[in-house]
Amino acid sequence: MQAVIKSRWRLALIGLLIFATFGWVVATQGPLAPIKVTITTPDTGTLTTSVFGIGTVEARRSYVLGPTTPSRIAEVLVDVGDRVQAGQLLAQMEAVDLDQRVESARLAAERAEHAIRAAQASLAESKSRHKLAQADLLRYEQMRKDGHVSEQDILNKRHEVNATGAAVDASFANLQAARHDRERALSDADGVRKLREQLRLTSPVDGIVTARHAEPGTTMVAGQPIIEVIDPTSLWVSARIDQRQAGSIRVDQRAEVILRSAPNSPQPARVTRLDWVSDPVTEERSVNLSFSQTPGSVPVGELVEVTIWTEEIENARWIPAAARRRVEQQDGVWVLNDESITFRVMRFGVSTLDGRVQIIDGLLQNEQVVVHTQQALTEGANIKVVSSLISPTQ
Repeated sequence: MQAVIKSRWRLALIGLLIFATFGWVVATQGPLAPIKVTITTPDTGTLTTSVFGIGTVEARRSYVLGPTTPSRIAEVLVDVGDRVQAGQLLAQMEAVDLDQRVESARLAAERAEHAIRAAQASLAESKSRHKLAQADLLRYEQMRKDGHVSEQDILNKRHEVNATGAAVDASFANLQAARHDRERALSDADGVRKLREQLRLTSPVDGIVTARHAEPGTTMVAGQPIIEVIDPTSLWVSARIDQRQAGSIRVDQRAEVILRSAPNSPQPARVTRLDWVSDPVTEERSVNLSFSQTPGSVPVGELVEVTIWTEEIENARWIPAAARRRVEQQDGVWVLNDESITFRVMRFGVSTLDGRVQIIDGLLQNEQVVVHTQQALTEGANIKVVSSLISPTQ
């Protein structure tokens, strides 16, 4: 009988222990448990607003070299990655008949020189005959006064003066025509030489070869690219910024560029250009940034992350952005008052990328606000302030 009583007492004790454990779990971990929250108070300091975007490294000065007339590639002297100097020969097109045309233009210019000399000699002779005819006319006019020659002789001498004068004009015209022929021949020769020079593709700058599009023997049309060269000192970043953030960007603002190949080495930069036309499809605006110091060996086209600092607000009151809540279409914070909480509508200012938001009004300096919470809060909810919502075992 005593064994039965002891067994009943043991069962009752176990049941009481189970009930107590259940009650403790319900009170501390279950629906009746207080909601764990972390809190903070407003702080004062300098807030730096910024915008973020993704971009690529580009060359502001890039040169595409190709023939100006249809031709075939004779040789390509450089490859991708080669450093070249201004004026260096990069590729050569086949001349076809240009060498013969250059020689023909040279010969035409020489022939024009000979024609000029002949015209000058003819002009000199015509002037000499004209002077002689004028002298004879004067002599005959004197003789006519003395009655030694007839009036017909005077008329004949005047005719000779007029004829030799016309011969002078004709010789001068021939000389002018010969000079024009020489100018035309020299112009043709210069044009052919320039055309010949255009078959030599030379680098316009000290740069780096970034593309080689064709090989020797390939027939190219006018304007088709063969070699691409960039000026490595002109590297900049072309970034795309959301239209809602781009309105605060200005030229010469300070920025930071993080290359994918060097994520731990941010590069200082400045806003150089801001496009006036936005993309209506992506709702983004293009911004160009120049490196403060051009990084070495950065491939064109590499993706980068861009941060642009747009404004600095000194002595600004702020709280962590995580404390900002939206309840019933109103922005505010949960304020802790004597272990109970209430939602207070507030006006906020700028937000920063490091997770801070400016307080315009609605909160005193020493008031405590909820930053993180285990679950959604309601007015007068039972809460418990903890230092962190992450348990040490997690």
